[in-house]
Amino acid sequence: MTIEMEISRSTEQLNCKSEFASLEKVLVCPPTYMSISEVINETQKHYIEENIDENKAIKQHNKFVEKMKEHQIEVISLDPMEKFPEQVFTRDIGFTLGDKVFVSRMGSGVRDGEEELFKGWLEKHEITYEVLQDSSIEGGDVIIDQDTLFVGISGRTSSEVIHTLEKQLPEFQVYPLPIKKSYLHLDCVFNIISPNEALIHSPAFRQKELALLASRYDLIEVSKEEQFTMGTNVLSVGNKKIFSLPCNAQVNNDLRRRGYEVIEVDISEIIKSGGSFRCCTLPVKRQNN
Repeated sequence: MTIEMEISRSTEQLNCKSEFASLEKVLVCPPTYMSISEVINETQKHYIEENIDENKAIKQHNKFVEKMKEHQIEVISLDPMEKFPEQVFTRDIGFTLGDKVFVSRMGSGVRDGEEELFKGWLEKHEITYEVLQDSSIEGGDVIIDQDTLFVGISGRTSSEVIHTLEKQLPEFQVYPLPIKKSYLHLDCVFNIISPNEALIHSPAFRQKELALLASRYDLIEVSKEEQFTMGTNVLSVGNKKIFSLPCNAQVNNDLRRRGYEVIEVDISEIIKSGGSFRCCTLPVKRQNN
């Protein structure tokens, strides 16, 4: 396996060591050309006939961005391109692990090329990055918790990439988490929201992996119905504040009972394509806590 290295001197301090520390800087992309042009997940199969109302999706995305800014998050918008109908899901094009930045190799042909915009932003800001070349990996399958890295083995991320990550990130303990192929990414069925709590849709996993996760976290079960509406795909922005969909009432009630502030924003048009708040954001800087 080869790693393409782009060497430059960083003028910005990037940092991501968890899914729940205070979010300071994030990359998004407006759903200007969003559509289901080629069915690439189970959710899209359900909505292929009615497809996406782009105007509604844009308004909902704008509201989400406004709410993030209200919470003092710097939101950087990448330029949408008509040839990329899934571009709103910036999470998948790369990921920041500690102070290292990786650019994904996309696991679906319809998304090939999206990652070039991320590379362009990194190069503009003179940020060193690495590109995983020979095995597919998408950011939706990468979940970080301090020195632990969970990597979903899915239809988009291959098991071969585990060895490369272990080699490139000796400071991390890397755990592969195979998920059933009917689920798009790991963050569609699992999401860490605090040092000792995580959302999970347990039917997506084998018993072995469930036992591992249960040994580390208090697992909050997400039902089949709310998994379909992306109940696990929340976005933690720090200080026990979490973006979640209004329709996921059980998840939101469970979170509030645990002391979380749930920020409800309707992006129901966007989730028709198989992703929600976490999918729509690529964090590049969180507080180091």
